[in-house]
Amino acid sequence: MSSLAPAGSHSKPDWLRVQAPGGGNYAHLKKVLQERGLHTVCEEARCPNVGECWGGGTATFMLLGDVCTRGCRFCAVNSGNPGGAVDVREPRKVAEAVDATGLDYVVLTMVNRDDLEDEGAQHVAACIGAIKRRTPAVLVEALIGDFSGRDRLVDVVCDAAPDVLAHNIETVERLQTAVRDRRSGFKRSLGVLSRAKAHHLQPRTKSSIMLGLGERDDEIIAAMKALRQRGVDFLTLGQYLQPTPEHLPVRKYVHPTTFDAHREKGEALGFHYVASGPLVRSSYRAGEHFIRASIESRRTDANE
Repeated sequence: MSSLAPAGSHSKPDWLRVQAPGGGNYAHLKKVLQERGLHTVCEEARCPNVGECWGGGTATFMLLGDVCTRGCRFCAVNSGNPGGAVDVREPRKVAEAVDATGLDYVVLTMVNRDDLEDEGAQHVAACIGAIKRRTPAVLVEALIGDFSGRDRLVDVVCDAAPDVLAHNIETVERLQTAVRDRRSGFKRSLGVLSRAKAHHLQPRTKSSIMLGLGERDDEIIAAMKALRQRGVDFLTLGQYLQPTPEHLPVRKYVHPTTFDAHREKGEALGFHYVASGPLVRSSYRAGEHFIRASIESRRTDANE
């Protein structure tokens, strides 16, 4: 069987079909979010796993609004200039929503905010702190932007003690300029992850790579090795899906068996956990048992 499916046809391979979201947990979480005017990347980025993750007790909140100052060519989030607007009530509202929904693993992601002096770092830290004060048992993952390579802003978020600090390289080094905003970059992203790992609280670190954009297998392995050299603990790999006709086209639909091979390679390189599959996204099943156990073990050790 070929490990690739042609991307030129309008129909997706069978392995990319998912059930429509639904169920009691999904409906309850959606209601809580709407009542508080909160955004999730699950909906804004049209994630195919929203029903599975919300139903399983994990959600990804998108902080600082729904307009991003960057214009990555793969992303469905609106691009523009928010003009410095920030909802100062958001930390409280997010903490209330986490408490009201009974989530046990929360991912906080953010739109890039180049319009703010600190690019939103203090706001993200405030949201982490608000959740931890209200629901101390909840595990918090912070998926941050690159803060224009400013180390002190990475430190601001790490000072708030997220259980996982995530930043995505998105694609292999050769395709960075074709896929991401021109202000982003492979080396800058590696620098963010290195800075987080060097923080005195030493959060677990995580990154993600999309496949199907024209990358080669050797480039994927090189990217994995670069992440491990920076001490990255967790890795996700998933199929890029074109959100609208205006975004980058899919070059290849990668077969599930190829994703399995990448997972095995990642595990051999020493990642503590690798999620690799066509429908995997950066925050997919972020509260997976192994990740949760790894974080809780670290918490226990720190308290002894």
